[in-house]
Amino acid sequence: MVGLPFPPGLVSIMDTVGPTWLTSVFSGIIMSIIVYKLTGFLSLLCFKGYDKLSKAEQVEWNNRGFSTFHALIVASASFYLLLLSGLFDEGSQDDLIINRNSIVSNSVLGISVGYFLADMSMILRNFPALGGLEYVLHHGLSMYSIFLSLISGQAQIYILMVLFSEATTPFVNLRWYLDVAGKKSSKMYVCNGILLFLGW
Repeated sequence: MVGLPFPPGLVSIMDTVGPTWLTSVFSGIIMSIIVYKLTGFLSLLCFKGYDKLSKAEQVEWNNRGFSTFHALIVASASFYLLLLSGLFDEGSQDDLIINRNSIVSNSVLGISVGYFLADMSMILRNFPALGGLEYVLHHGLSMYSIFLSLISGQAQIYILMVLFSEATTPFVNLRWYLDVAGKKSSKMYVCNGILLFLGW
């Protein structure tokens, strides 16, 4: 049998796949599973109405728990990398800004890929209860763009800018939590709406 050579693109991808960001992808998946389970456990202990929710609402409640956790991590890390770390400061390195990356930025992007993989599996398993085709498309394109940035080591500044916008996700999720808990007319719901508006 004649040996077929690997396509050049596949070889370069295989050279780029490193243990650091592969570990962070798996960490993102494990983090999502742990926070999902922890959200259900703590909600059962702390919120009287949790056990009265339907099974589908409990799944979405827990899913929004790890969505919020991911958003807090990546928004904070993106803020740090973009504004505080100096990684993308003009003249701090000889590389073009678009070519800059670090172990921390690779890890943050890997964690996000892990989160999107975990969330996509939840969406597909509970389809369409957690979101329809638009969610599948959103997650697919997000994973694709982050993965391309990881394997090429380029354009991480742009991906981090988009991930920083995850800072509004906790407010979106809190709005849903308050609605399901019957607190739509509360002051907290109004304040959360104002913060969500300002966040955008």
